[in-house]
Amino acid sequence: MSGFELIEHTADVGVRAWGDTIEEAFEEAALGMFSIMGDASKADEVGEVEVMLESEELGELLVDWLSELLYLFDAERAFLCRFDVRIEKKGKLKLTGKAYGEEYKPEKHGMGTEIKAVTYHILEVNEEKKEVRVLFDI
Repeated sequence: MSGFELIEHTADVGVRAWGDTIEEAFEEAALGMFSIMGDASKADEVGEVEVMLESEELGELLVDWLSELLYLFDAERAFLCRFDVRIEKKGKLKLTGKAYGEEYKPEKHGMGTEIKAVTYHILEVNEEKKEVRVLFDI
């Protein structure tokens, strides 16, 4: 079973996400981030973007994944609602992800909290528990 919950933190907001795999936890963290910015349940899957990243460790990979999705929201107004993540662990960690959604429309998706950046503060990736924790600068 996968899911996420919001974490309240002084002047910031975060997400704790979990899944049956660490990839599902990454997917849920992304959904949690977009749920902070608006109502992700109202987004339609009319477009798709692909994200490919490499990193030395899972925590950095999570921050890079969420930062790339945040960039897509800021630069291209992509409001994303479903995610597929695959992580290869041969040598460097390689993430291949797909994100589905549509152009952000405040009247449809609502006006949530603006996220300025994904931070390393309280960052935790627990591969054994298949759980992640990340904080966003708002």
